[in-house]
Amino acid sequence: MEAVRSAQVRARVDGIVLRRLYQEGSDVAAGTPLFQIDPGDVQAQLRQANAGLSRALAARSDAAQVVKRFSSLIGQQAISELEYESARNNLRQAEAGVQDARAALDRSKLAAGYATVRAPIAGRVARAEVSEGALVSAGAGTLMTQVDQLSQVYVVFTKSSSDLLDLARMTRSGEVRLPDLRNIEVRLTTENGQDYGVVGHLDYAGLVVQPGTGSQALRAVFPNPRRDLLPGQFVRGVLQAGMFVNVLSVPERAVMIGAGDTSVIVVGADNVAERRLVTLGEAHDGMWIVRSGLKAGERIVVEGWQTVVPGQKVAPQPFKPPPQPAQESAQQASSEG
Repeated sequence: MEAVRSAQVRARVDGIVLRRLYQEGSDVAAGTPLFQIDPGDVQAQLRQANAGLSRALAARSDAAQVVKRFSSLIGQQAISELEYESARNNLRQAEAGVQDARAALDRSKLAAGYATVRAPIAGRVARAEVSEGALVSAGAGTLMTQVDQLSQVYVVFTKSSSDLLDLARMTRSGEVRLPDLRNIEVRLTTENGQDYGVVGHLDYAGLVVQPGTGSQALRAVFPNPRRDLLPGQFVRGVLQAGMFVNVLSVPERAVMIGAGDTSVIVVGADNVAERRLVTLGEAHDGMWIVRSGLKAGERIVVEGWQTVVPGQKVAPQPFKPPPQPAQESAQQASSEG
């Protein structure tokens, strides 16, 4: 589980922390003051920068007066071309000095503003990493706290690369209809076994296979209005990746899985039982997908196939799924809350 946006709050000026201005674990808006660093040093630098700009402006004014005087004298040949060009160069240098002083003043204003440490983004602010009286450093980038935006969260899963390749193959063959990536729904089961209830959607599929596990990363985004999901939590996700097209499914209890094959008991038109080898696909909600071996409309034995001998004539009855126990039904209704 990861926050959609997470920002570390670090010191951008050197100084002593005077006060913590927020309540730890609270939600704050972007720009909310979090800490106050002693502004004495940066304010002194700001006054120094103002003085530097005043000096630069005075130097430019003097240089401009000289050029103005020399421009009238050069026509009278009272001064040389070299003296006039030197005066103009001095003016250009003075103008550059003004620009440099203005930039220094802007930097000092920024530093003075950084003495009040503010939240860079809206979100839930963590505990303070520094206390009042601590020395923080802009050069070292002292970590002061962290802000996590939890209105939405990212949930990162891993899936076998071979399974994803199979899914891609079935999609290309038309066996599976796969929606656009951002339309794939994801459901969560939290650590306590409860269904999260809110549906998320896949928004990213990793392009790198982890060599050690042979898996790829998938990421889903979930709304988190009650802040129930927190960074670092472990959850289990079920992806509604797509829909099988023109496939058959049979109840799991009807399938006989042997050492080297998989089969079902088929009841022919004359009610004679026949053992039929089948190739299975995925299992879902108590049903096996049958890739080959059966045709639509054929009847199979679901209950009691252990006592059926191939070639024997049987008296088939419609299959009725057993009723779900009341306690289990109540638990399911609760989990789907």
